[in-house]
Amino acid sequence: MSSKPTIVLVHGAFADGSGFQPVIEQLMAGGYPVVAAPNPLRGLSSDAAQVRALLTGIDGPIVLVGHSYGGAVISAAATSGVTALVYLAAFVPETGESVQELIEKFPGSTVGQSLKPVPLADGQVDLYIDPRVFHPNFAADLPAEQAALLAVTQRPATGAALGEPASGPQAWHSLPTYHLISGADRIIPTPAQEFMALRSGATITVVDGASHLVFVSHPAAAVALIEKAAAENA
Repeated sequence: MSSKPTIVLVHGAFADGSGFQPVIEQLMAGGYPVVAAPNPLRGLSSDAAQVRALLTGIDGPIVLVGHSYGGAVISAAATSGVTALVYLAAFVPETGESVQELIEKFPGSTVGQSLKPVPLADGQVDLYIDPRVFHPNFAADLPAEQAALLAVTQRPATGAALGEPASGPQAWHSLPTYHLISGADRIIPTPAQEFMALRSGATITVVDGASHLVFVSHPAAAVALIEKAAAENA
């Protein structure tokens, strides 16, 4: 049994758990148990319920980490075993707010012009980032070749997931929060991240020049913040 908390990583939309590989490698080298949670990206309440079910099977303290839409998921999914929340360029909604609403709260997001909708049989739509703009709009500080691979393997989110308001108590009101802000984000504008981080009382780290995939381009910064959260809330 590790004496350190388990780090649970929750990916957001247009990405998947494989993007956490450099973060996972560094955390495991530091002796942390790590779980990369699958995030269905089908609906905020149902996604949170699936992550919550995963958390209930983990013994001991948990530091819960979310990227982008994953931040909204962890805010609703945290269980009694969670000791801290870490947001990586993430949404931190208040009850009643949706991801879409927070995107539109400040100018500068390219989401609207970047999305490529794919109709589904049930009348819903899956939303992808158009591969033609994935690099400049989603991953500008990564090499073009790496961004191209990530564009191919991206996971879509439903329009319903991004539009569903957060419901119930949001865990950031009662848990210590930490926010890694990407300083050149073209998906969640930096002022929007700062607004959410300050509102939640988060400990803030800003990575100047970082894209929305800050945890891929700057894994050491992400790991340092996660380890800080773990050390301060053991």
